[in-house]
Order: sequence, then C-alpha cells, then structure tokens
Amino acid sequence: MLSYDIVIVGGGPAGLAAAVAAREAGTQSILILERDHELGGILNQCIHNGFGLHTFKEELTGPEYAYRFMEKVFEQKIEYKLNTMVMDISADRVVTAMNKKDGMFEIQAGAVVLAMGCRERPRGALNIPGYRPAGIFSAGTAQRLVNIEGYMPGREVVILGSGDIGLIMARRMTLEGAKVKVVAELLPFSGGLKRNIVQCLDDFGIPLKLSHTVVDIEGKERVSAVTIAEVGPDMKPIPGTEERYTCDTLLLSCGLIPENELSKSAGVELNPVTSGPVVNESLETSIPGVFACGNVLHVHDLVDFVSEEAKKAGENASKYVRKTLASSDKESIKLVATEGARYTVPVTINTDRMDDLLTVRFRVGAVFQDSYVSVYFDDERIMHLKKRIMAPGEMEQVILQKKKLAEYPDLKTITIKIEKE
Repeated sequence: MLSYDIVIVGGGPAGLAAAVAAREAGTQSILILERDHELGGILNQCIHNGFGLHTFKEELTGPEYAYRFMEKVFEQKIEYKLNTMVMDISADRVVTAMNKKDGMFEIQAGAVVLAMGCRERPRGALNIPGYRPAGIFSAGTAQRLVNIEGYMPGREVVILGSGDIGLIMARRMTLEGAKVKVVAELLPFSGGLKRNIVQCLDDFGIPLKLSHTVVDIEGKERVSAVTIAEVGPDMKPIPGTEERYTCDTLLLSCGLIPENELSKSAGVELNPVTSGPVVNESLETSIPGVFACGNVLHVHDLVDFVSEEAKKAGENASKYVRKTLASSDKESIKLVATEGARYTVPVTINTDRMDDLLTVRFRVGAVFQDSYVSVYFDDERIMHLKKRIMAPGEMEQVILQKKKLAEYPDLKTITIKIEKE
C-alpha cells in the first residue's frame, strides 16, 4: 500500500492552495488526486476576468488564477495524479482510488484534505412540465462547451436561475452572437453577485425577471419555445401571467451544491443547510485528520476566499501529521446561526486551537437593507455591525479575536443573527 503524509482529493483552486500551504508548512510527502486530465478544476473554463483581486491584488481570468497556484505546485515538485477517481475514504484515512495506469490502488494517508468542489443542482429537482427535448443544458455545461470544447449550444436562449454561472453565461452567449431573451429567477432576489447582474445583464440589455419560473417547455426533438410565469409568495405560478419566448436553448442555473458523496460514504458529518461537512476552527471534519475547504465545504462567491480557506486547511493538515495541532480537553464553543443567518463555517471553536483571529463565514437567507450583523456570547451582545445591504448571493463574515474569547472562560454558545436595530 502507498503511503503519504497528506492526500488531497481534488486539484482545483482549493486543492492546489492546500497543497502549496502544506508544503510551505513543512510537509514533504503530499499527493494530489484529480479526476480530470489537468489541474485547475472549474477555473479552466472560467475565461472571464474578475479573479484574484484579493489574493494577487490584480484582475485575472480563471485559468490565469489557477496557473499561479499550479506553478507553485510544479516548482515545489508536489506529486499529483490526473485522470484518477477517488472511490472511497475510510475512517482511518485509507484512500481507495483508480486510474488507467495504476488500476485500483490504496493509499494510507496521515491526513486527508477534501477539496472536491461543487456541482450544479440537477434539473430533476425543478419539476418543469413538458417534453425532454435537446437544447436543455446546465449553465456550467454550456460554459464548458463554449469555452473549452468550442461548441455553441444554441442561438436563441432563455436562462432559468440567476446564479453567477447563469449571469456570466448570459453575457458569454451574447458575445458569441446568440440572443439571450430573458433570465427568469424563481426567488424575489438574484442568487448572483451584484457586479455580475450589472456587468452581464444590465450592460447588455438582458431582462431579469424576478419571482418568475418556467412553466412549459415546447418542442419534441429540440426546444422550440419556453413559457415563463410569475410566481406568488407560495412559489406557485399565477394564472394569466404567462409569457412565451421562442428559443432553441434553455440554460439552467439553479444553484450549486457541494460535491460530498465521498464525504458521506466516509462517515463525515454533513451540515443540512450547506450540504458540506461540519468543521471546527481548524477546518477539521468529524473524522480526526480529515479536513475540508473550498466549495466542498460551502459554496463560495469568490475564489480568493476559497484559496484563503484552503491555505488554512493545508497548514492545519500539516500540523496534524507533524502532531503540532494543539490538543485540548476544553469543551468547544458552539456557533449558532439564526434569525436571517443561515449557517456558519466553522460550527465549533476550541479557543486553545484557534489562531489569534478567526474568520467566521456565513450567508443570509433573504435580502436585508440597513440591518445589523449581531454576535452574542451566550446572551450578551458583543458585536453590532451595520450593513447597508446583505443578499444571499454574497458571503458575509465576522472576525473573532482569541483574546476577546479568553475573557469569557465559561462561554458555551456564540450566536450570529441579523437584527433591524
């Protein structure tokens, strides 16, 4: 059986950043397992710019951003296997994988970093009536077809869902000569970043219809038309509000979900809100020595935050194998998200193991204007941060100080909530 100090599952932005950080922290024996035929993950098909503003203080395309980390992996001679599918991870960190060259093989890992990224929410969950003709794609599939394969999915396009990939594809299809008729969004707010709504829809005159969904798809061989309708507060279509658009393509951008089949089969505890692993302040999952970072943990809006989180996971995995990750008998503090806040990452904090500053990331469940992010230590309000606007499409964060937590030795619960005043 092969043996490595750290095995990283996934060679996208999270996996690359975790590998580089682990090597810089002093671990030599590292292996990245990537199922695609090249490193870089989803960034290879994200040829638009807007990446790297936080990490590199300059604007890069997705492939450029990925290559910055790939260069470090090559320079530091970190091992990686491509076209390799991880089949299973056991509770004692035996990783079972397979590829054409090695067949099925096992690796005993000192620590494992889960960095599998996320996938698009499948259309099956959308229950759209009508036939199942050609011309229906997820937005990410269409992005790959246009940007990597060089195929044009269609010429007249309707997009359902206003996640970031859908917004970016509205612009991309327009630039390639297609006519994007409308973007329909079931919810009363967009799931994407504000800057993408402005740059990808407003700048190209593409209408965004909130509280609308697709109620009918026409065409047997190929999509020929799509009907959308307004939905009420119960999310059901309102009769009489139907609008029909002739088109040959329907793109679905209905959100992303962490890719956690492996985590689930390994017995990692998953958060029902994020569908990602439950982690502590070190980004360690419920299985000791198994860490998670990036979109497999929770879906991020910026890749810069993925890299930042992955760096921490890589450093902590390195500490774990070198047995320098502080152990503690102290009971962990539980983080609770409520009243507008949907979840927190991490879910528990042990003050003996945390850094001087800890970033707690979360998302809100609706659009809030002129509200406050409040942080309570048990029943005492410690932070009250005014925010002009908060939306589900943008991640929020609060920063906790170790020395502040030390003032509350009996603290059991930290609660994050959204308040009007």
